[in-house]
Amino acid sequence: MLSRKKSVSSPHKFSPNGFTLLEVLVALVIVGTALGASLRAVGSLTQNSGDLRAAMMASWSAENRLSQIRLGHEWPSLGERSFPCPQGELNLICEEHVLGTPNPSFRRVEVLVFEASHPDRRIVKLTQVVPNAL
Repeated sequence: MLSRKKSVSSPHKFSPNGFTLLEVLVALVIVGTALGASLRAVGSLTQNSGDLRAAMMASWSAENRLSQIRLGHEWPSLGERSFPCPQGELNLICEEHVLGTPNPSFRRVEVLVFEASHPDRRIVKLTQVVPNAL
């Protein structure tokens, strides 16, 4: 006896070629998630780049003041003072603190740099010991 296999026919014919709508939607969700994560990463890099640029310019401002003291053989008076020290389009405020040391022939000069729009946030602080240039 021969047995015949009965094939079950379906009202929908599936094509072995191409993707289903569900597969396409899943792929779009995966690609969209990856693009969103990469945009977030690029935004973070842009913010970090701006902060690094501000820190570099603030360092230049502080180094400029300390170099001016050193090259001018200044003997700064004790105390604190504040002055503008812009770099390019970045408005910066420098604070200079002159402190005594255990050796009266030296003074410690600290230059703190703040962004004018955020005076509560210090960007950089540089310190130098200055000898008395008698």
